[in-house]
Amino acid sequence: MRILGIETSCDETGVALYDTERGLLADALYSQVAMHADYGGVVPELASRDHTRKLLPLIQQVLDSAALVRGDLDGIAYTAGPGLVGALMVGASTAHGLARALGIPVLGVHHMEGHLLAPMLEDEAPAFPFVALLVSGGHTQLVEVRGLGEYRLLGESVDDAAGEAFDKAAKMLGLPYPGGPQVAKLAEAGDPARFRFPRPMTDRPGLDFSFSGLKTHTLTTANALRDAGELDDRGRADIARAFEEAVVDTLVIKCRRALDQTGLKRLVVAGGVSANRRLRERLGIEVGKRRAHAYYPRGRFCTDNGAMIAYVGAQRLLAGERDGEAMRAVPRWPLAELTPPVASE
Repeated sequence: MRILGIETSCDETGVALYDTERGLLADALYSQVAMHADYGGVVPELASRDHTRKLLPLIQQVLDSAALVRGDLDGIAYTAGPGLVGALMVGASTAHGLARALGIPVLGVHHMEGHLLAPMLEDEAPAFPFVALLVSGGHTQLVEVRGLGEYRLLGESVDDAAGEAFDKAAKMLGLPYPGGPQVAKLAEAGDPARFRFPRPMTDRPGLDFSFSGLKTHTLTTANALRDAGELDDRGRADIARAFEEAVVDTLVIKCRRALDQTGLKRLVVAGGVSANRRLRERLGIEVGKRRAHAYYPRGRFCTDNGAMIAYVGAQRLLAGERDGEAMRAVPRWPLAELTPPVASE
């Protein structure tokens, strides 16, 4: 079964082809980062218009890369949510239009389920069950995964997500958008001994996260250095290092608790922040202590991409799930609402 996957939830247009027998055939991604950087964040209207311009050419590019034509497709999967409603509508309307023209099934899938299962695209894929840390954009969640659609939320951010905190810290330090990679790069030159920032909600039991207090502490420290005339390159790097260490420590502590609480030995880490080098190093040490194993998607599949949507769509389409006549665009869609595949009537 050859499935076309379409991802248009935010500021990246992703398209991929997944074959249930041969695996990933081709994928392509267009990022709008350069366009939104002038505004310091994503402008929804501009994002929607750019998806409209780029989506069909990317679909053709992927088909050409795989030496296929539209008539070779057996189904189409698209991101139905969560995300920016206008951006979601571009992907949903394109998917439904193509599917109707070709007479093939179409299915809207959950963006975070895509991230959750992105490591399944790797040669060394995790087996069920496992604990997953999802750190993507506005989401920071710990999830117990027993199978496709069998998800139990263990903990989540009660305010800012880790990715949002990175972006806001970057703005405080005068770094360009997107902030996460910029903060991580600057942190490499920082002195880890100069500042120690708080590790939010790690002094109490539970698996929820909070990063708003850390964001405030970062701002207070930056303002103090600025007032003292010390917010130079060294000062900014030292703040970035302290901030990154605090976020990484917090995520590692919560992952350790989740593994201990569930008794599981496999940890999946997915989403944009999963590409952070320091986070991977620290988690590698922690899972090693527990004779466990950590799984990550390859670098280009950490951020939004069509391959993860094609993979999830393929699994659910194989099980008989289908959209009805109406396309779906769900800006807010809790992961906990997902269920195992059920064949449509």
